[in-house]
Amino acid sequence: MQRDQHCYVWMFIVSLTLCASFPSNVGALEATTNTEDYFPDTQGLQWRYRGEVMEGPLQTIARTGFVNVSTVKGSDRIKGVNVKIFHDTNPGNHGPSDSYYRKDPAGIVYYGSDPGTPLEKQLVPYQIVRFPVEIPSSFQQFNRKGLDFGSDLDGDEQNEVADMEAVVTVMGKETITVPAGVYPDAIRVEARMTMRITLSGNHRSAIGTDVMTAWFANGIGLVKYIERQELPPLKSDRGMVTEITEELESMSMNPQTSTFPGRH
Repeated sequence: MQRDQHCYVWMFIVSLTLCASFPSNVGALEATTNTEDYFPDTQGLQWRYRGEVMEGPLQTIARTGFVNVSTVKGSDRIKGVNVKIFHDTNPGNHGPSDSYYRKDPAGIVYYGSDPGTPLEKQLVPYQIVRFPVEIPSSFQQFNRKGLDFGSDLDGDEQNEVADMEAVVTVMGKETITVPAGVYPDAIRVEARMTMRITLSGNHRSAIGTDVMTAWFANGIGLVKYIERQELPPLKSDRGMVTEITEELESMSMNPQTSTFPGRH
């Protein structure tokens, strides 16, 4: 899920073994009815989130509050495909961005963001949810090797190389409480990503992880997510950890974008 890609976003994401574990007493799969209602994308819909970022070297954590407003602002075409545009004012406290999604009977596919990262551009498009949503279930998003990590972590003026593995798991339904209210039977989705980074200076490998847990409510969409990213020690003796939380404060229709034009 990085969080350039908001709203559906969970971008993403895989345990080292790339397998999901479920309780041993789980029986038949539950197919969620009216799946699309958990992921609304009508133009003009707007969500306001209250967030907090905790980051720093392990054992030295700073906390920062922020607000993010997400709006379905229109549609566009990317590589001949119709996509919806979600504009976020401050996702994950990283500043404004636009994200692009395609929703069809098979699910939701992520087509990237603007501004995006060099690493993200090597991965998109990829699927982030499958319809109908079955509980429990999981699928692998991607397994890519030899990617340009897009940054120099060891200070030798060369970008590192990364292998990326990611999977999404639908964990179940549960009641979730956020500032906007209480939402029973919210779908809980967990996205896990493993980044195996090869340092160009000494060719040593370092493992980073990104885990995002998100809750989606019927008729509302994303009501809460928690994303935790851990990177191993590289330039110091302590690794870095970042944890981002956003909770829904309100949902409304933005009058400036509520004309509901047809798709391209």
